[in-house]
Amino acid sequence: MDTLTLDAHVLHRIDEILAPVDAELTARFPDPRIDDQPVHTVYVGAAQAHSGTPTEWGASARTLLASHTEQITGLTDAPTVARVDEILSRRPIADLRVDFEDGYGWRADAVEDEDARRAGRTLRAVTAAGDAAPDWCGIRPKGLGLTERRRAIRTLELVLDAAGGVPPGFVFTVPKLRAAEQVPAVVALCEEIERAHGLPEHSLRFELQIESPQAVIGADGTVQVARAVHLADGRCTGLHYGTYDYSAACGIAPRQQSADHPVADHAKSVMLVAAAQTGVRVSDGSTQVVPEGTDAEIRNALARHFRLVTRALERGYHQGWDMHPGHLVTRWAAVLQFHRSALTAAAPRIQAYLQRRGGSVIDEPATAQALATIVLRGLGCGAYTEPDVLALAPDCTSEILHGLADRTLPVTHTDR
Repeated sequence: MDTLTLDAHVLHRIDEILAPVDAELTARFPDPRIDDQPVHTVYVGAAQAHSGTPTEWGASARTLLASHTEQITGLTDAPTVARVDEILSRRPIADLRVDFEDGYGWRADAVEDEDARRAGRTLRAVTAAGDAAPDWCGIRPKGLGLTERRRAIRTLELVLDAAGGVPPGFVFTVPKLRAAEQVPAVVALCEEIERAHGLPEHSLRFELQIESPQAVIGADGTVQVARAVHLADGRCTGLHYGTYDYSAACGIAPRQQSADHPVADHAKSVMLVAAAQTGVRVSDGSTQVVPEGTDAEIRNALARHFRLVTRALERGYHQGWDMHPGHLVTRWAAVLQFHRSALTAAAPRIQAYLQRRGGSVIDEPATAQALATIVLRGLGCGAYTEPDVLALAPDCTSEILHGLADRTLPVTHTDR
C-alpha cells in the first residue's frame, strides 16, 4: 500500500523554489563535451609566422625525430613513433597562434601594422589548407593595460580585416589578466568589432591567459578566475596558464620556475575547478627548455618535455603550449602514448558497464562518462581509430561513447 502523503501543491512548491536554481546551473554549467580540445597551442612570433610555418615546423620536427628515433621509441614504442611521424608529415600543428605580445615585443606602429596584416593573410591561408589546416588558430595581441590596450585593439582589427573576417576556429588570447572585472571590457570589444566590421554576432571568442596571482585569488580572497569565466558571455573558450610570469610574480627563483612547480600545480588546479563543466578548456603553460645544443642537451630536453606533457595529462590538463618545432615530437609522442594506454584500461571497463557484468571494478555513471570522454579524446587526437576501440569493447561505437559522455544513454542496471 502506498504511504505517500505529499500532494501536488507541495511538489509544485518545491519545483517553484528550485526552478531558478535549475535554470542558473544549466546556464552556467552546460557540461558540453570537449573531446575536440587541441592537444597544444603553438605560439610563433608575428615577425616569423607565415603561411608555410606549419609545414616548416613539421619538417623540422621530423628531422629531429629521425635523429632521435631510438630515444623516443624507448619512451613509447615503435608503432607510436610511426604514428607521430605520420602526424608531423600531415598536420603537425593543432592550434596556431601568432604572437604580438612577449614573443614579439614593442615595435614601431607601422611595423606592427604590417605584421598584423600579414598575420591575417597567414591565418586565412593556413585555415584553407584542407586536411593539413589546424582546427584552431588566432593571435595573442598585447594586453589590457593602460599603455597596451589601444595597440592591442588596433592589431586585432587589422588581423581580422586582412583575414577577410573571422577565420575558422579563430580565437584571440587575452594576456596578463589581473581582475575578473576586465573580462566585460573584452566582451564589449568583441561586440563593437562585430558591429563595426559587419561580423556575425558572437563570432569572436577569446581565451584568458592566467599569469598573475591576482587572476587566481583576488584581494578579497575570492577565486577571480571563476568569476572571469562567468563574466565572459559564453565567449571564453579557454584558460591558459602562464608558467614564467606567474612563477616570477610568486617570487620563484628562475632556476625553479617550471610547469611542475607547486605554485603552478596550485594555480592550474584552481583553474581546472573554476572551468569544470562550463565547456571552458584549461591549458598548461610552456617550458623554455628546447631541444637544441649538444646531443646530451637535446636528449635531456626531449626527455624533460615528454615527462612534463605526460604529467600534465595525468593531472587533467589535455592541452599545453609548444614554443619550438622539437616540442612537437615529444608532445605528440606523449599524447598518443597516454591515450593508447588509457584506451587499454578504459575500453573493457566501458564494455563491462554497458553489459553490467560487474568485475573487479564497479563503475558509476559519472565514471562511465569520464571513461567515454577519455576514449573520445583519444579518437579526436588520432591516437587510435574506432576499429581499435571496438576490438577491445565490441559495443563501444562512437554513438554509444557520445551517449555515455553526454549522460544521455540509459543503461538498465542488473544486480550482480
